[in-house]
Amino acid sequence: MPASPGTWSPPTLSPAWPGKTRHDPVVAVERKVVLGEREVTRIGLGTNRLTPENVPFLEAAVAAGIEHVDTAWVYTKGESESTIGAALAGRSNGVVVATKGGHAEGTGRPEVLLGQLEESLRRLRRDTIELYYLHRVDPETPFEESVGALAEAREQGKIRHVGLSQTTVDHLERARPIVPVTAVQNHYNLAERGADDVIDYCAANGIVFVPFFPLRDFGGRPVEEIAARRGATPAQVALAWLLRRAPVMLPIPGTLSLDHAKENLGALELELSDADLDALG
Repeated sequence: MPASPGTWSPPTLSPAWPGKTRHDPVVAVERKVVLGEREVTRIGLGTNRLTPENVPFLEAAVAAGIEHVDTAWVYTKGESESTIGAALAGRSNGVVVATKGGHAEGTGRPEVLLGQLEESLRRLRRDTIELYYLHRVDPETPFEESVGALAEAREQGKIRHVGLSQTTVDHLERARPIVPVTAVQNHYNLAERGADDVIDYCAANGIVFVPFFPLRDFGGRPVEEIAARRGATPAQVALAWLLRRAPVMLPIPGTLSLDHAKENLGALELELSDADLDALG
């Protein structure tokens, strides 16, 4: 349990978690997943509130073990990308930085989308963006044109890998003949499970699934009871459930607190049992 408000202490690992019996076996999850060409820790960081004063936080979060940082052209009016550029550019830190473009209607047009890409490259201080998502399917632009623009940018070396956000299985099947899809980012968590079909498709096709808002509405009695029994926090239980849901899962909980970032990383040490999963539904 937390040592004090705002501070989390990792549980003491032993051959058996508190409450574990031979009839309640726990299952360890893989700590890493291959994202594009790199193996990264399966807890990342969402940065939709990041601003320049958070440079020290971001540096410390990476030092604590965060290896995937997610942002978007639209976050904090560009300050999130600029802050990541200031904190991480030019450093050999093994962090995969992902960003997104094409959030608003009309911005999926190739000329607009590629213009946002150029601005993201400048803000992030990079020649190539390792993972670039189409943020939303633009109802004003043929989907294949938006994806084709990203395929062109990939061929030019401005993007290394392409992802789709807020997408469907149908859009994935339409996109993949145009460009390889490395990752999908959809809304998904313990309480909101509308993307089950997309997760299953991603797992079957080796596509990393990155749930945003992974800790929204995650409370409840079963979560609290499992957390108390396992010597963890409710947030760690919610994240551990996601990690068990599919081996391609890579949650990106957002925070500006180093203590919370470390707490989230602690979910990698939490081994849920089948009985725990049954209790969580």
